[in-house]
Parts: sequence; C-alpha cells; structure tokens
Amino acid sequence: MEQIAIVTGASKGIGREIAKQLAKQGIKVIANYNKSEQQANELKQELEKENIEIDIFKADISKREEAHKLVQFALEKYHKIDILINNAGISEYKMFVDETDEDWNRVIGTNLYSAFAMSQEVIPNMVSNKKGCIINISSIWGIVGASLEVLYSISKAGINGMTKALAKELGPSNIRVNAIAPGIISTEMNKKFSKEEIKDIEEEIPLERIGKPEEIAKCVKWLIEDNYTTGQIISINGGWAIT
Repeated sequence: MEQIAIVTGASKGIGREIAKQLAKQGIKVIANYNKSEQQANELKQELEKENIEIDIFKADISKREEAHKLVQFALEKYHKIDILINNAGISEYKMFVDETDEDWNRVIGTNLYSAFAMSQEVIPNMVSNKKGCIINISSIWGIVGASLEVLYSISKAGINGMTKALAKELGPSNIRVNAIAPGIISTEMNKKFSKEEIKDIEEEIPLERIGKPEEIAKCVKWLIEDNYTTGQIISINGGWAIT
C-alpha cells in the first residue's frame, strides 16, 4: 500500500532533497513550504519531468491553524499519514544579549513549535492506524551548542528532548520517533560562512568535508524502512562532534 508523507520546509536544502528521494521511492509526498513558492513549484516541475507527482502546500506551520490545514489537506486527499518529517527551520546568527523577544518567537516558533504542532496534528491518525514514523531534523548544535546561535541551539535541543520523550509515549502504538542531527551541510542556511570559514571548519572535521543534503536523505530513508529504531538522535557530522 502506498505510503503518505508530509515533509515540512521542503522547498530548499535538506527538506527538498528528502522530498525528492521519498517521492522517487514511490512514497506520496506533500511538500510544505511557506515563503519559497518559486522553489516549491520548481521541485514539483522537476519531478513531473520524471513522471512523479507530488503535492505542494503553502503553510506557515509556526501557526497552529495553518499546521492543522496542512494535515487536513493530507487526510482529506489520502485518508492517512504514515510519515511526518519535521524539517522546517531557520537560523539566527547574533550575540545572545542582542536577541529580542521577536527573535525568540520567530526561531522557537519555526524550529520547535512547528514540530510540536505538526506532531500533535498527525498523531491521532497514526494512533488509530497503529503505525507511524516521525523524523525530526535537529542539528549538531542541539547537542553541543553554538556560540552566536543560542536560540537555534535551544530550539534544536528542544527537538531532541521531544524526540526521546515522544518515542516512549508512542512506542505502544507502534509509532517510531527519531531525530537526525546534521553537522554543517551544504545548503543556503550556511551561506553566511565565507569560503575561508568553510575551509577552517573542514579542517576540524575528521572526514575533511562538509556534508551533502542527500546524505541526510539516505538516513531518513533508512529510518522509514527500519522497524526497531526509536528515540534516537542520529548524528551525521563527519566526526565533527563525537559524543
């Protein structure tokens, strides 16, 4: 039976690659985006050239009502949700003392609250079907923290805590909850670093390079297929942080 997946923040970077790879595996994907409509349409058109259909859905999932609309769209069209990939996220590069309440609301809302709201919205359907897979995209900074990215680090540490707790709560319903904590990945989010800074980072990484979005997508594929892994924070960082 065809599996149905929602991928949030799917128009760019890691989310885009996850949506592409899942769709190519025959999973029906609802690709969520907020502001990047052009990139979302380009993703849809790219896959259509390979005769692969996906849905794209605009929603600011940091708002409960829009998260609800996204999930209702999936349920009304496909009547079930098998997989939720909580990928939507933004970064904030600023001294902690300069952070504002507006910064807090934006970063925590996009990175952490959206995962909370989306998970709450899909879980009733998964529980009724006695199966489900939730994968949260976290970060190395949720594990070790990052100077000048305190709010981002807080949001991703929250993702990790939610992942572990929710895995325990949902295990009896045959719902698996895991997180992937990437190191630095070649995406638009990391364009704030200069070529020299990237080179310095690569010298600190045992594998001597930054990661690729497809390497995160491969782990997502494995977590969907595996039936006995839950509550794990899987670090994919080239050995940059080994804990």
